[in-house]
Formats: sequence, structure tokens, C-alpha cells
Amino acid sequence: MLSRLMSGSSRSLEREYSCTVRLLDDSEYTCTIQRDAKGQYLFDLLCHHLNLLEKDYFGIRFVDPDKQRHWLEFTKSVVKQLRSQPPFTMCFRVKFYPTDPAALKEEITRYLVFLQIKRDLYHGRLLCKTSDAALLAAYILQAEIGDYDPGKHPEGYSSKFQFFPKHSEKLERRIAEIHRTELSGQTPATSELNFLRKAQTLETYGVDPHPCKDVSGNAAFLAFTPFGFVVLQGNKRVHFIKWNEVTKLKFEGKTFYLYEKKIILTYFAPTPEACKHLWKCGIENQAFYKLEKSSQVRTVSSSNLFFKGSRFRYSGRVAKEVMESSAQIKREPPEIHRAGMVPSRSCPSITHGPRLSSVPRTRRRAVHISIMEGLESLRDSAHSTPVRSSSHGDTFLPHVRSSRADSNERVAVIADEAYSPADSMLPTPVAEHSLELMLLSRQINGATCSIEEEKESEASTPTAADVEALGGELRALCQGHGRPEEEQAMVCLQNPLSGEPAH
Repeated sequence: MLSRLMSGSSRSLEREYSCTVRLLDDSEYTCTIQRDAKGQYLFDLLCHHLNLLEKDYFGIRFVDPDKQRHWLEFTKSVVKQLRSQPPFTMCFRVKFYPTDPAALKEEITRYLVFLQIKRDLYHGRLLCKTSDAALLAAYILQAEIGDYDPGKHPEGYSSKFQFFPKHSEKLERRIAEIHRTELSGQTPATSELNFLRKAQTLETYGVDPHPCKDVSGNAAFLAFTPFGFVVLQGNKRVHFIKWNEVTKLKFEGKTFYLYEKKIILTYFAPTPEACKHLWKCGIENQAFYKLEKSSQVRTVSSSNLFFKGSRFRYSGRVAKEVMESSAQIKREPPEIHRAGMVPSRSCPSITHGPRLSSVPRTRRRAVHISIMEGLESLRDSAHSTPVRSSSHGDTFLPHVRSSRADSNERVAVIADEAYSPADSMLPTPVAEHSLELMLLSRQINGATCSIEEEKESEASTPTAADVEALGGELRALCQGHGRPEEEQAMVCLQNPLSGEPAH
């Protein structure tokens, strides 16, 4: 009798799991969920904590035991999706970028989108020309440290914050000049709004890049934006297809197909799991931005035969419904607790000297700051898996066109340098032969992910020894913090070749 009671109590305890969600300001929200809790339950808890009503633009991201990134599906069990040992660690991020972020109803929503785009800028996903980069960084300064004050801001003050993966002293001076002379008097809310308006005009706004290769074996980044499907190669946008022109998305193994009215684009993901994630992201984005109402959503098959392959159905509201719902919000604007910039010692960048991160951190855990900031860069890597060389064989369809644009009107220069998100940090997750892959990827991509003059970029290219030295330094710092092994695996680089959590 006693043993049955004890076993029942034990099963009850096992049905509860601790979840930690990293928020956009780098604070953490921790809660306990039941074993059978759906993703929607956890997401609603999180939005209640944030006092967020316009929540359809956001999602929860995680990495599975195989190091593949996913968006948490709200209709399925959290525990079954993660397939890992508790405590669970996830990240709250923008999933669907607003078509016009300045038109969002509530300031709290605009602030969260501002934090996301600032992260995109910092981690190389939002790439832009130098003039635009200086203005965006100056808006961030104004929003987070206020008006220029010669008593508080000595010469070179902007160099204490890193807005991009890497930047030059010339750009730092330009950032300070704009902040000092053009933005005085702007409130944080106004600066954030101006930042959003500027960011929304950039070619890489809303880009969550998926590393792939085209039929010729050239590296490319595929992305889904509020306006359509985008392919980025080098410093150019080689394809942009509006959502109403995309007729079908399909994948088979590692091969991803996008059907337009007249052509089929073919790309190769690093793994079948990465390709399926790419396909699901495409299905959700197309439904969200293209459809008039959620009742039009249909279950989609990854194959030409409905009974074969993977099937998936988007389960949320569409953009038009979200905007209509937002217009009905009538409440006192919630108070916003802005984290503000926290200058601190940062982990030396692989491609640049020590810089101080502009990414704010509140309620930090008791871990050495340099480790956390280095790991934050790794967590936010745009890579879901490293780009691998692969043999494409003879499996191409005869009528498939290469991803290279045949017509010049589709090619648009997006920045002064090549688009290579998170190239200044180790890719995540990293396979056992990751060091070779990283160096190979750098050669393929052709340039560092930076906003800087080409000469300075070439001068700062790392060697294999530099990368190994950084990994050794992080391993040494991670040891001795007295954290449980499971928790330490999440916040420390026990092995730089093992990969780690999603951004």
C-alpha cells in the first residue's frame, strides 16, 4: 500500500517540468508545466508575464537533441516536442515580422520588435550599407542612453558598445556624430519608432536566414519575409518572389523546391531535418502573410502525393486578422521597463578586438560576464546547421532553373559587403569537423559579416589557431562555476564543437 502511494507521488512529481525562456532583453522567465501541457499554455503564460496582447507576431524557439532549431508548435505537447532532459531552455523571439512595425497598436509590442531587430543587427542578420548602419546605431544610442551629455559621454563613447558583429573606428565616429547633433530631444519611444521605420526599408528586414546551396554548389541564404521569399548570395539579393507569386513549397530529403508561376527554384539544405524546418517556416510565413483569414488555411503535404511525405498545417491567425484584432485593443498603455544599455567587458571577437556589447542583460545569473556575452553571440547564430559540401548527383528535374537569377532586374545590392550572418562567431550547432567547416564556409562566403571597409576586414581574418585559442579560453572560464552539469551545459562552452541552444 505504502509503495503504491510512494510510486504515485513519484509519478506526480515527474509530471512537472521546469522551463526557462530567455526573453528579448536577455532576462529569463521560469515556470513549471505539466507533462501534457501544450505549447499554447506556455506561450500564454509568457505573454501574460510580458503584458503582451499583440502576441501573434512572436513565438518560442528551441533546439532539439540533434541540434536542429524549431519553433514550438502550440497545438502539441511541449515535452514531446523538445525530446530533451529537463530543465528545458527556450527563447522568446519574433516569428512573424510586422509588415509595418511602426503601425503596431501598442508601444510594448513595438519595443519588443525593436529589441529583436537590434539583435538582428548585432548578429549580422540585418545587413545594410554603412550610412544606414550609422543611423540605426545612433537611434539605439538615443533610445537607451538619452541625449548626448559631454559630462557623461567622453570622446569615443560610442566605441564602448558593439552594434554589429564588427565595425570600424570611422563608423563609430559617425554614429557618435549623428547621436550628438541630430537626435537630441527624442524620447526612447520616438527613437525606437524611427529605428523601426528605417529598418523596415532595408532588404534584409525580417530575414531569418537558412544556409543552403544552389544547384551549382554555391552558398546561399534562404529566408521568408513579410513581403515574400528571398535568396541572398554574396552582397546581393538574387531572388525576391512575392507571396502571391509562390504557388507551392515542397521538400524531399535535403532538397527544397519553391514553385513560382513559371519556374522552379531548387536548393539543398545541410540535413533533411534542416530542410523540413525550412519548409515548415515557409508554409507558416506564406499562410500568415498571404491569406485573408485563418479559415482558408489547409493542411499541406511535402510531396506531390498527399498521402506521402510530411504533412503540416499552420495553426495561428493570419496577419490581416491580427491587425483587425489589434485595432480593437482599448486599455491603458502598459508600463515598459526598458533594460537600457549595460556596457560591460565582452568576450574578444574572433574577427575583432574586444568590444562592449550593446545587448542589454537584466537578472543575470551568477556567471562570469565574458562567458555569457560570448555565449550570447553563439546562441544567436543564424545557422541552424553548418553549411556542408554535398554531392547533388543527377537528381535535378530537367525543367529546374538554377537559383542564380537570369535577369538583372531581380538582383539588388543589399550592402557594402557580403551577407554572411554570424560569420564573426562559431556557427551553431557545430559538427565534430566544425573547425574545417567554419574555415571552408568563410572561403565560400567570401567576406566577413561586418559593416566595415574591406581592407580592415581582410586584416582581421582569423586563423585556425585563433579559433582554437578562443575555444580553450571559454572552456577554462566555464569550469569552476559550481553549476549543475545540466545547467552548465546550457550556459558554458564545455566543448566548442558540441553546439548549443537556439537564439
